[in-house]
Amino acid sequence: MQIAGMLAAARSLGVDRLDVQLLLSHHLGQPRSWLLAHDGDTLPDAIATLCLAQLQRRAAGEPLAYLLGEWQFRGLGLQVSPAVLIPRPETELLVDWALECLTCAPLASVVDLGTGSGAIALALAAAVPGLQVTASDASGEAVAMARSNASRLQLPVRVAQGDWWEAVAGQRFGLAVSNPPYVAAGDAHLDALRHEPRMALTPGGDSMCALRRIIDGAPAHLLPGAWLLLEHGHDQAEAVRALLAARGFSEAQTRRDLAGLPRCSGGCWTPSV
Repeated sequence: MQIAGMLAAARSLGVDRLDVQLLLSHHLGQPRSWLLAHDGDTLPDAIATLCLAQLQRRAAGEPLAYLLGEWQFRGLGLQVSPAVLIPRPETELLVDWALECLTCAPLASVVDLGTGSGAIALALAAAVPGLQVTASDASGEAVAMARSNASRLQLPVRVAQGDWWEAVAGQRFGLAVSNPPYVAAGDAHLDALRHEPRMALTPGGDSMCALRRIIDGAPAHLLPGAWLLLEHGHDQAEAVRALLAARGFSEAQTRRDLAGLPRCSGGCWTPSV
């Protein structure tokens, strides 16, 4: 089959042209620009068979990131699989805010709870050489993926397995970040995300459960003056700020993403004397 024929097959399946170009580019080891000048070239049989099978999976809704086995986040090429959530552009807001906080974070140490592929932790480690970064996840598969990404990118991130703060018992940090599951169990959007790990999307039942647990346990693991930054749903900002204030955090505030939606909230841990 020629490259042009593969593009036609994708069109007949309703798969975006960009998606099939990215698949072909990945398997051929060539840039997309190369494909435009070689659409009459014949694909190796093995690659043609693989791409046709992946086009069928893409047409059925499987994310392109899982077909490629990798995804970009803040310039880092991360390995991903159905065991971890696909890093979203919206989460870059959390990284940007964390980098602001790190300019005055005590001891320049940070923990990323529920790290998944390690996207947030690795982005911070890449941006701040020498930063002490710890990442955790309850999923053994996610921990293995994050460790693999850290090793491949040669970034010194320690990855521990455990449920939220349990993974870092007895430790305190100058900054804590998390993109926890925050979708309600019955949310209609979950069906469109069926290929991604459900435990990374919803805590089950109460959509605030994971956020509440992180905020409640934070004081025992934060140094005075440390910030806790959380990604959340667009309709949860007020509730998250209220939880932070009730737990003793000061300066509770919310940041909006590029779409103008309230996406991240955080507060500063200032224990009473």
